Amino acid sequence: MVGYDTMHRVRYRTAAPVRAVYGGLVDVGKHVTFYCRTVASIPFALVKYRKHVLNQISEVSFGTNSLLSGGGTIGIVFAMSLAAAMMLGVETQRGLELVGMTTMSGMLSAIANTRELAPVVVAIALAAKVGTGFTAQIGAMRISDEIDALDAMAIRSIPFLAGTRVLAAMVCVIPIYMVGLLASYLSTRLVIVFFNGASAGTYDYFFHLALSPQDLVYSALKAVVFAAVVSLVHCAYGYYASGGPAGVGQAAGRALRTAILAIGVLDVLMTFALWGLVPEIPGMGV
Repeated sequence: MVGYDTMHRVRYRTAAPVRAVYGGLVDVGKHVTFYCRTVASIPFALVKYRKHVLNQISEVSFGTNSLLSGGGTIGIVFAMSLAAAMMLGVETQRGLELVGMTTMSGMLSAIANTRELAPVVVAIALAAKVGTGFTAQIGAMRISDEIDALDAMAIRSIPFLAGTRVLAAMVCVIPIYMVGLLASYLSTRLVIVFFNGASAGTYDYFFHLALSPQDLVYSALKAVVFAAVVSLVHCAYGYYASGGPAGVGQAAGRALRTAILAIGVLDVLMTFALWGLVPEIPGMGV
């Protein structure tokens, strides 16, 4: 005879995958609902909590989350852009040398840095520095019942906590994106022209020929969308954090992983949506 306890353990272990899938779907549903409610609440937050939006912009720009102040995200973005663009310049020059087309290095620098490198580097730095700060702040409020207190005082917690932070990140990402883009341009030109001895005039000619205002606008749009997605993901994980301080730390780690994955997927989708499956090179007729 098989005992009741043994049968119960067998059924429990058999149903474990089903419970895991069910729990995962519940979490996805909670997060998607949070994202929709946050996006829908942005106009309300801008009107009702505009002073708090300004405070969040100040906090993200110069406060503890430090997007622009010394030692903050701007330094991280500058260093990451320099390193990534430097390797882009090295491999671009080597690849074009194999086919005897080194004069096109300026064109590839303009396209790759503008359309892909700068927005992705800024988004990853934003997730690592500012996004984790959002998760920690909101998660600490959750485990200390401050969010419940806001709801009890008839303050809508999602617009107040998430909507204002999403707006602040979308506003503040523009200047740091411009710094990262400039750093990537300078780094690639330094490698190709100074270290590899390419013609500066030829490089600059093809660089300006391939770079268009439309590309800059689309690239900035990608950076703003990435900032919004990063803020939404990190605010959601903080909002649903549980398990005390350790739970907040785990939520920050999960949020960072999810945000980086979302950036990669969105980057591919937005590149195809903005420039098409067969992109054209401005000024060159191809």
